Amino acid sequence: MNIGIDLGGTKIQVGIEKNGEIISQTKALLKEKDSLSSTLKQVINFIKPLMNHGVEGIGIGVPSVVDVKNGIVYNVTNIPSWKKVELKAILEKEFAIPVYVNNDVNCFAIGEHRFGLGMQFRNMVGMSIGTGLGSGIIIDNKLYTGINCGAGEIGLLPYKDKNIEYYASGNFFSSFYDTTALDAYKAAKAGDPEAMSQWNEFGLHFGAAVQAVLYTYDPEAIIIGGSLAKAFSFFKDSMEESFKDFIYPEIIKKLNILVSNNENIALLGAAALVDQALEHAGTVDNPSSSL
Repeated sequence: MNIGIDLGGTKIQVGIEKNGEIISQTKALLKEKDSLSSTLKQVINFIKPLMNHGVEGIGIGVPSVVDVKNGIVYNVTNIPSWKKVELKAILEKEFAIPVYVNNDVNCFAIGEHRFGLGMQFRNMVGMSIGTGLGSGIIIDNKLYTGINCGAGEIGLLPYKDKNIEYYASGNFFSSFYDTTALDAYKAAKAGDPEAMSQWNEFGLHFGAAVQAVLYTYDPEAIIIGGSLAKAFSFFKDSMEESFKDFIYPEIIKKLNILVSNNENIALLGAAALVDQALEHAGTVDNPSSSL
């Protein structure tokens, strides 16, 4: 059994992975984000009660660029005190078990590939839509992070006058319509035509993000997660409409676009970082080894 931690800009979620399920789960808002010591103490205090379950390792997903080898996180999104945190060393000193750190959306992609809708695909991209837009890349059954754990930042590609993330994340609703994605979702569910029009416009922008993924990685599947995924039915049609000008229509025909159906999938992916590291250690001479 391994502990998985999903650390967001506003919340922390911790649980134990056992046979592809999360047990003993705890979640809460992240407190005193301007204090590194306070936030680290909160993380440690969440882990402590789970250590009596025979845990073998800890995996943690963080919304930042990560030095994966050394477990150092930099400039964590929405946690101003986390400029450079040697998270692996801190937690290994505290608990004396192996700790592995990666980007949170990479953990989402790993979770889908190991335990979720991505199990049937060798090449897939997980796209998480929330406050921002991130992607995790699986190529030939292996997570691809790039040299600096920066691969998959599709949202930061230039688009219109800003970048893709500005238009294809929750930021779209606050920037252009002075509302939130949640309120727009509730209004659309109630049949409000203005909200439905907003989601229709959003879908055109998200379609551009999908096209960027297709031109870059050409995966078998894209799996959509994050808080805005629940609104997929409201932007699906306009997203697909945006594909009409895609240069390679055969790619669109073969593409599988799925919506994540497991709210714990990022937590499962974080826990799987431990097994992934052990598998890699045992197969370093085998370039075809999978996750």
